[in-house]
Amino acid sequence: MDKLDLVPYFNEALFVPALQAKSKDGVLEELVTCFVNSGFVRNPAIVLEMIHRREQLGSTGIGRGIAIPHGRTTAAPELMIAFGCSRKGIEWEAMDGEPVHLVFMVIAPPQEQDNKYLPVLGRLVEILSHSREREKFRTVNSFSDFIKLLKN
Repeated sequence: MDKLDLVPYFNEALFVPALQAKSKDGVLEELVTCFVNSGFVRNPAIVLEMIHRREQLGSTGIGRGIAIPHGRTTAAPELMIAFGCSRKGIEWEAMDGEPVHLVFMVIAPPQEQDNKYLPVLGRLVEILSHSREREKFRTVNSFSDFIKLLKN
């Protein structure tokens, strides 16, 4: 999977360049609300419960200021990714103990025809493992610039 292949999974309605929430639970709720407000998800309680259960298994804060909360739910009609950025950082119980600045929430239906869920997660982790890429995502202010980062 190429970086460009991730573009279709993002949507401007799921892009939050300046998260308002100040806590991990608040960020999870803020991003799930984006899915609801954009019409992709009808029942936020189902998605939030799934995301919280996943967090109980182990923090999705993978270190280096990144969290990728994710899971499969019947509430998701298709694989989608919400992006949120916190300039100040959010305490996330990340692997390295550092605050999280970039949050990529990935939700998918229980089964997908083309089964892209794990490849998408893997590609996100790979892209964000590069410090130069992380810094670019931390400073992006518009959805069009965000997509340009994925296309370059």
